[in-house]
Amino acid sequence: MLLRPHPSLLRALGPPTLARACLPARRTLSVSAEAAPAGTASPGDAAAAPALVAPRKSATKLGPPPMGIVKTALFLPPGVERDSAVAPEMVIPGSNIVVGPYAGDARVKEAEFVKSSARARDCPKDDRPEFAVLGRSNVGKSSLINALARRKEAALTSKKPGKTQTINHFLINKSWYIVDLPGYGFAAASQSARMDWSSFTKGYFLNRDTLVGVLLLIDASIPPQKIDLDCANWLGRNNIGLTFVFTKCDKVKKGKGGRPDENIKEFQEKISGLYAEPPPWIMTSSVTGLGRDGLLLHMSQLRNYWDNEAA
Repeated sequence: MLLRPHPSLLRALGPPTLARACLPARRTLSVSAEAAPAGTASPGDAAAAPALVAPRKSATKLGPPPMGIVKTALFLPPGVERDSAVAPEMVIPGSNIVVGPYAGDARVKEAEFVKSSARARDCPKDDRPEFAVLGRSNVGKSSLINALARRKEAALTSKKPGKTQTINHFLINKSWYIVDLPGYGFAAASQSARMDWSSFTKGYFLNRDTLVGVLLLIDASIPPQKIDLDCANWLGRNNIGLTFVFTKCDKVKKGKGGRPDENIKEFQEKISGLYAEPPPWIMTSSVTGLGRDGLLLHMSQLRNYWDNEAA
């Protein structure tokens, strides 16, 4: 069943607030919403899945699902019906994401930097699908991109948060893009820049027809931040599909409160007030490699569905 925007979204005006939002109908399928407790990740993330086939009944290589996840909190991808029986091994470890029939080869065989664009209209104009990586400055955007591409300097990790000031396209396997967007919320930026990001970033979201979805990075080593909730709400109100990618799940910061699993659970409880259906989420660590293969598998099924719809 395709999701439809919550009626309140049609009346929503002004800057992002903690109002209800909904996943876009075009790209996501899911079950009824409940806040999902944080999962316990497994190192057995799948590196690849078979090519596009009929709906599968199981995916035995994926390992056990996260602890505490119940069916009503799962994200059902395109091709998986709401009333389908979901076997535990069909859930990507450390996430609420079910593996569906559109999951394909998730391996990254090559990655190359294509260009940096100061304006959305300057971005590559081919029809390749793309995933935008977004998050607060210092959330680990560049580290995640480098981990996905298995290149130490694909996104040029910097010790100075907020260094990315352009829209940067990286071509993966000569068939799809990872897009590195400027971070938001860096303390050295002005208040307007922190809350409004930049006009060209918003222009990218609203006018990029090849955008499959946004990977919204959330720092799991600290308690939930209002600016992240506001960003998620803005994306939802503008009908832009997103996946919550919890970063730094291997870290516990002294004095900042909470273990990663506790912070994730609290974030999920807060986000349940923004979404009528549970968005996909996954735990990651660029240090240990946690979640890398699972995230790529999730991206493969969204990308293959997008390709199928485009055709």
